[in-house]
Amino acid sequence: MRHSVLVADDSALLRRVLTDLIEESGRYRVVATARNGIDALEKVHRHQPEIVTMDLEMPELDGLGAIGYIMSEAPRPIVVVSAYAGPGTALAIRALELGAVEIVAKPAETQRSALVSMGPALLTALDAALAADCRRVPVLARAPAPAAPQPGLDLMPARARRVAAVAASTGGPRALAEVLPAMPRGLRAAVLVVQHMPPRFTRSLAERLDQQSALRVVEADDGAPILEDTAYVAPGDYHMRVDANADAPRLRLDRSPPVWGVRPAADPLFRSVATVYGPRAVGVVLTGMGRDGADGLRAIRDAGGMGIAQDQTSSVIFGMPHAAILAGGVDVVAPLGRIATLLPAALAERPA
Repeated sequence: MRHSVLVADDSALLRRVLTDLIEESGRYRVVATARNGIDALEKVHRHQPEIVTMDLEMPELDGLGAIGYIMSEAPRPIVVVSAYAGPGTALAIRALELGAVEIVAKPAETQRSALVSMGPALLTALDAALAADCRRVPVLARAPAPAAPQPGLDLMPARARRVAAVAASTGGPRALAEVLPAMPRGLRAAVLVVQHMPPRFTRSLAERLDQQSALRVVEADDGAPILEDTAYVAPGDYHMRVDANADAPRLRLDRSPPVWGVRPAADPLFRSVATVYGPRAVGVVLTGMGRDGADGLRAIRDAGGMGIAQDQTSSVIFGMPHAAILAGGVDVVAPLGRIATLLPAALAERPA
């Protein structure tokens, strides 16, 4: 049995290429295509596809509007197929907040030969979407207003004495948008985030989380010092590790082979956090497919740190948290809303 997909894109060429890639997989079939958001919404109701692929910049009703209507009227997994350039990355992050579950990046070139290179990433995203439970997509609480800077303070933030290492995949951007804005300043801590996401979209994710959070949220740079009251998002296509060099821990980025099929991966980060920070670390595994982060979380716990996993009820996909639980690295299993309050408390209890 092949699973049904609706393809929404204002480009006839993109609709044809995506349809061919999906049909040639043997696992999925395209039941309809749509040229704009209004067309997509009408065909979702008519054809009841299991998954929707959604362009964002379309006439009449754009992709964001269509996602909002679909998730309120007929919820189902939505895969965003978006461009790197211009506003596309920021719009894609907003789409994930509205309920989309995965992003596939369009190539910069528009020739058919370049477009078909999306095939492997598209099918991986469809597989993740098929496993997602959209009933478990969290409703975002109102994010607290970022703390106003105080004159004379934070000109030279201190090195972080404690670290939270966070792993997330499918459903992760919405989960992060609940957890990071709940983090207060003043814990002498940094947050290191690995979110499975294509290159360049991670910068927009960091910028969006920065707008919502009291912490400063940035996309990580190679060699950056790890400062308190700061969250660092691993760039797409780069592993992120902590390097304990002579003066103080710094972030290192590299393009060594993917781990569990992804780069960035959480396990390299978690293992380095366990080595450098040990009992001063808290590891968190949020929603996602696969088992990335499970072994690394066990390493953090074995080094005296604490492990937290999102529970099945609130996870869009329970794969990563479940693997972490089975690996023995989890001290607490909690719903997403509780993690948002549990993580700051757990960090405050770590030695400094």
